Amino acid sequence: MSVSIRPLRLGVNIDHVATIRNARGGTHPDPVRAALAAAAAGADGITAHLREDRRHISDDDIARLIRALKLPLNLEMAATDEMLAIALKHKPHAACIVPEKRAERTTEGGLDARGGLSHLSRFARDLGAAGIRVSLFIEPDTAQLEAARTIGAPVVELHTGAYCAAEGTARERELGRLAAAAERAAAFGLECHAGHGLGFDTVGAVAAIPTIVELNIGHFLVGEAIFTGLAEAVRRMREAMDRARS
Repeated sequence: MSVSIRPLRLGVNIDHVATIRNARGGTHPDPVRAALAAAAAGADGITAHLREDRRHISDDDIARLIRALKLPLNLEMAATDEMLAIALKHKPHAACIVPEKRAERTTEGGLDARGGLSHLSRFARDLGAAGIRVSLFIEPDTAQLEAARTIGAPVVELHTGAYCAAEGTARERELGRLAAAAERAAAFGLECHAGHGLGFDTVGAVAAIPTIVELNIGHFLVGEAIFTGLAEAVRRMREAMDRARS
């Protein structure tokens, strides 16, 4: 199938700026300031995950991001009534439904869209009716893609964690899974995003997949910012993505 190469967006996740702030308390460093710096450096959107336990991003952060940003805000959220009410109150540009466990350090794997068809369909319907673009964070798996289409989510975000953690031929296999899933998503009429664990050494091959239109990257950029500053880290990631895409 012939595929025209679409522009590739960079969404910067600023959760772990809030993690550093919360380690000591107070207001510094401010994730809103980080979001504005990322925007100035070339980000196309900002992602923030409001977890049930509020371990990093807070409710006030979401309200301030909505007020301050000119870029789209992508709210990562669990499929709970509390998070649905918050999303409907603030009306971010997008909401990405992710799996969430209290004990996990970070999101572990993709959402089981196939196992949660009836539950997730309500969230996709209510968010969509409010004008919020809905995405599901899933594994690069055909059954999950089919479930996302049935649920009515117009966007999927493929979990790239297994690809980033693998080495050698195993990484090549995982990259093949991502490429095949992205192509299948396009065939299903779904907009395809990807993210989790991507860094300078792993982003290129994923950015080169023509049917992926957005990458969401956070932890690596916040970590790299310690050494180079956030603006430089975002600029370098943007350059690496553009180079791979071209």
